[in-house]
Amino acid sequence: MSPKSPNQNFRLILLTAMVLQNASVVLIGRHTRASAPQEDLYNVSHLIMTCEIVKFVGACVLEFFTFPAGKTLMGSLKIHVFDHPMDCLRIAVPAGLYLLQNTLLYVALSNLSAPLFQVTYQSKLLTTAIVSVFLLNRTYARKQWIALFTLGVGVALAILSENKKGADAEEGNMVTGLAAVIVACLSSALAGVYTEMILKNVNVSKEKDPNQPIRAPPSLWMRNIQMAFISICIAYGKAILYPESGPSVSEKTYFFGFTFWVWILVGLQAGGGLLIAAIIKYADNVLKGLATGVAVVVSTLCSTFFFGTPLTFQFVIGATLILSSVYVFSTSGASNKPLTNAASNHGSESGNSSESEMKSLVSNKV
Repeated sequence: MSPKSPNQNFRLILLTAMVLQNASVVLIGRHTRASAPQEDLYNVSHLIMTCEIVKFVGACVLEFFTFPAGKTLMGSLKIHVFDHPMDCLRIAVPAGLYLLQNTLLYVALSNLSAPLFQVTYQSKLLTTAIVSVFLLNRTYARKQWIALFTLGVGVALAILSENKKGADAEEGNMVTGLAAVIVACLSSALAGVYTEMILKNVNVSKEKDPNQPIRAPPSLWMRNIQMAFISICIAYGKAILYPESGPSVSEKTYFFGFTFWVWILVGLQAGGGLLIAAIIKYADNVLKGLATGVAVVVSTLCSTFFFGTPLTFQFVIGATLILSSVYVFSTSGASNKPLTNAASNHGSESGNSSESEMKSLVSNKV
């Protein structure tokens, strides 16, 4: 028993941290978007840019303290960025999709209650499965397809329960919020599947050319550095090429509307990706599915208590179906058909580690 105790304690810490992070991001994000008039709200693009800058600095610090003795941060950047720019540029597509996803999530939080946002956002499991089937030729067990169908039924019940309550000015535009959630789920699915396709193609090219020099895969922190830097460049380019219009927008400085709670949100968002990476690297899908379910319950109860969000019996039934589906899908085995046989036979520890770390970077941050 004693040898397993430290591992069990660490898993419990990860579970608690993920529940608190997921629930806090949704609740605080909803609070920052609903507690102030429109003219006093912060710019979402500024928030996303700030989160990426904080993440970039944090990843640089972690890379500095964790690389092997005798190597420097600049040396690591030279190996994984300057000497192999194409490998770094491959992350531009998921980085752009991630920025779109994060921006749309705040649009959704501005128009949906925290409970409705939490349960409908679990649809990302359905979109990821569908995209994986078409682009990766992946197959799922019958039990998992039943879970996905049940998830769709649960989402429909939750949405219908909100419609029955009628329009509430404080809740915003439900159609806009739901559309933002749908596109965000699709962006999340495309980012994850695209990254997996890249990794498998890279592995295949290495096996076809055994004389190709083997380079140690980038560390988790180096991948975060690459992702954050490219995200900053894309966000800055968007702000220059497509500036937001409107009298109230033009008068807002960069940190306009950044209250205490907004800065807390920045910290939670910046650290969220690293936390998900730790869950994937040191835990398993059972823990991740359990943490997701508990986070939804916690945020729903807190939203009811702090924001007075009413809950109907139909919503509770829908949420229960969704959470059960997520847990069943996450804990059921899947038979994956990779892009090529060579990719499926690639079994090096460094390759598997790199793949899991890259997947963690495009995992959902909220």
